[in-house]
Formats: sequence, structure tokens, C-alpha cells
Amino acid sequence: MKVLILIPARYASTRFPGKPLAEIGGKPMIQHVVEKASQVAADVCVATDDERIYACVKGFGGKAVMTSPEHRSGTDRCFEAYTHIVGENHKAYDVVVNIQGDEPFILPCQVEALIGCFENPEIQIATLAKQFTVASEVFDPNKVKVVLSAQQTALYFSRSAIPFYRGEEPEEWCGLTPYYKHVGMYAYRPEVLKAITALPPGVLEKAESLEQLRWLENGYKIAVRITEHESIGIDTPEDLERANSREEI
Repeated sequence: MKVLILIPARYASTRFPGKPLAEIGGKPMIQHVVEKASQVAADVCVATDDERIYACVKGFGGKAVMTSPEHRSGTDRCFEAYTHIVGENHKAYDVVVNIQGDEPFILPCQVEALIGCFENPEIQIATLAKQFTVASEVFDPNKVKVVLSAQQTALYFSRSAIPFYRGEEPEEWCGLTPYYKHVGMYAYRPEVLKAITALPPGVLEKAESLEQLRWLENGYKIAVRITEHESIGIDTPEDLERANSREEI
């Protein structure tokens, strides 16, 4: 299976400008992501709209491509990068993987699990989820929840706690059924990536501010693999401090 891993990374961030260049363990965050991804696939490229990130990636020997600053999402940025790379190299891919540039603690096995979903020819998009272990986090709107079908595909994503347990106290919900936290890493078939970036934002997406709801609204299947690894994204300078205090990176 021919795989292209793309890492969208932008400099502008309301809470943490320039975070892909912030150092963890003496290396830029983006370098950690590239090195982890490179353990899985030969073709790994950072998609950025900033010359500083581009220069950094080139400086440590990585591959990077400049993309438009107007993209609404990492998925849109990935499609532009994919189009550029395919046009330049004339190389076809079976799967395109999207790993965020602020996820330095990803594990290669997580990426491999995503790619493995596409052994099933019916799978169009794949992502990851992890079971909540802290009950209070289920009610945190910044932690996206996903409910699954019996076939391990996503039925819905929400910032609300889903499912709602009628007649039960909220603090008891986690003991009644597994609740799953969405881990924002995606993989797509190239033709599906092209199609979903052409879709207009949907009603559900606008309500929850979650782009994957646009795909569900339009009938796409999203396979979900369960991971036991707690990925730690870096959203704030405080997150960076905690990351640098970790023993492993």
C-alpha cells in the first residue's frame, strides 16, 4: 500500500503563535512529528503557510511544501499539498494520512492502525479514538466525543457528552457504557480527500465546529480504531511546559 503522510502546520495560533517551532527536548515540535511519521512511511511532508516553518523543516532534512494561508482546515491544506506532490512527482498513493503538527507524542503504531483500516475496500476515511478514563472529561466541550456503530464506524461526533443517560446521574455515566474521546488524526483515500474538500460546510459542522460532521452529513463512512495511547497535543505554552517535563519524547 502506497502511503503519503502529510503534516499540516501553521504559525498563526490564537493561544500559542509559532508552536510548531517550539522546542521539546531540544528539538522543534514539528521535527518530532516528522521523525515519528517517517518510521511508518517513506513519503512524509509538512504542509505549511509560513516560511519560518518551511525553513525549519528543510533545515533538519525534512520535506515541506508551501500552501495557501486561506485554508479553513488542515484537511484543506493537506489536499493542496497532496495535489502539489502528485503533480511534481507523478506518483500515485493509496492512502493519505493527516497528522497535526502539534502532536509530538504520537506513536508509529497509531499511524499503522489507521493505515490498516484501508485493507477493507469499503473504508473511505479513518480516525482514532480512546476510551475516557476520567469521568469529568466527558463533559469538557474541548474534548470531542465519538459514538460508534457495531461495525466500528463513527455515528456522530460531539462536544457534548454522548450518549445521554436518561434517569442516571451524570457522574455515573462512565460506569454504564464506554465513552470515547476523538483523537484528531485522519487517513483518507485520495479520491475521497478531493471530494470532501469540495463540500460546503454543513449545518452540524457549523453547530459543533467540527469538520468531520460535514463528511458524515454527506454520507461518508469514517472507520474508528481504538487506541490505548494518550496522545498529548500542544495547544498552549502551559502544555509545552508539561511536555518538556515528560521523561520520554
